[in-house]
Amino acid sequence: MIKKHINVIGAGLAGSEAAWQIAKRGVHVHLYDMKPQKFSPAHKDNNFAELVCSNSFRSDDKDASAIGLLHHELRLASSLIMECADKTKVPAGGALAVDRDGFAALVTEKLSSHPLITIKKQEIAKLPDEAFGSTIIATGPLTSEALAKDILDNADSNTLSFFDAVAPVVYKESIDFSKAWYQSRYDKGDKYDYINCPLDEEQYDNFINELINAEKTEFHDWEKATYFDGCLPIEVMAERGHKTLLFGPMKPVGLTNPHSPHKPYAVVQLRQDNKEDTLRNIVGFQTKMKYGEQQRIFKMIPGLENAEFARLGGIHKNTFIKSPVLLDEFLRFKKMPHIRFAGQITGCEGYIESASIGFLAGYFAVCEFNGNTPVLPPRATALGSMLNHLIDDTNIENYQPMNINFGIFPDIENRQLKSGKFIKIKGIEKKRCYTARALDDMAEWIKAF
Repeated sequence: MIKKHINVIGAGLAGSEAAWQIAKRGVHVHLYDMKPQKFSPAHKDNNFAELVCSNSFRSDDKDASAIGLLHHELRLASSLIMECADKTKVPAGGALAVDRDGFAALVTEKLSSHPLITIKKQEIAKLPDEAFGSTIIATGPLTSEALAKDILDNADSNTLSFFDAVAPVVYKESIDFSKAWYQSRYDKGDKYDYINCPLDEEQYDNFINELINAEKTEFHDWEKATYFDGCLPIEVMAERGHKTLLFGPMKPVGLTNPHSPHKPYAVVQLRQDNKEDTLRNIVGFQTKMKYGEQQRIFKMIPGLENAEFARLGGIHKNTFIKSPVLLDEFLRFKKMPHIRFAGQITGCEGYIESASIGFLAGYFAVCEFNGNTPVLPPRATALGSMLNHLIDDTNIENYQPMNINFGIFPDIENRQLKSGKFIKIKGIEKKRCYTARALDDMAEWIKAF
């Protein structure tokens, strides 16, 4: 029997992007998602591409950040996720943040209305066999227990896991603006993008002590909490050193408190979480503290004494595979090459990174479906660098989830002057060189693919 479609399992950011890329190239897609029959511990909404943590896609500046460059590359390649993000964005300074409900609803509407996409609301509990057809597994870091077990059984124990914490969300109207104020760091973007709550040294010391001594969520005996450094719980950061948070989410730089002539010792920022700006999430405050402790301790922050919480922080187990061992350069599962993996389950970390691997998996799958050999993205692009992280087998033992960053790009060490002399490039100039090189290569790749 000749299969007339490609299967995509999981309708998160990666699966949604993969399905869209396949359909827009004229191939039918069966998109499977277990919601609303079954939800993961962190999902609550029926829509696809649900954002369960922050509503921010991070910096949108392609000249100063690798994630901004990845945004731009995906826009050039007609990404569904970037199109929907741009249409539902909310103010966030130099970052790209979205109205999470509006974003998910738009992605769902576009996928559901596409004539080549068939939505199947059911759980796939096992890796499909070859008779099922070409399949992309994009079930994310919260893959259902049954499917995760089957992946483990077929992966020779090369499956890893870590824990990811969720930040709380506050109703903006409950914030005390006699103590808090609007301002982005260094006045970048619109001044209303962030709300700031200042702490003096004594308040900071008390806050840190309470974080360290708070009641935490208990783990089962068989669970081991191994956190990804890019999403550490606030209390874990506090435990690493009394002043650690002053160099992280509570750094006071680039801000001026209009209520006091004294510079704040520490600052807590709240970022817009929905289009109506009725909700604000506490930036960088992922947590595994118990709910009662969260309310008690976060209300110690000046300006949040009477805060009402739309969502408290939580914690859930994430699963990812050891991709450099298990996947080939086209994201195929070596043991079962009719299956590809995409998104965070592969060990990319972050919303847009997940979408980017979904983009590539969809492109690779449709090329193969049509009897063509895919053209790999150039190594110097953000897409190519993210893919290389997943398939690079030179550091298998230490393989961990990774956000896109210029550290995984091919290095640019020197620049030759007209005189013939070479000088070392660094700082913002080096980042701009990375971007210029990537966009040149990206333009050529788009022509080819």
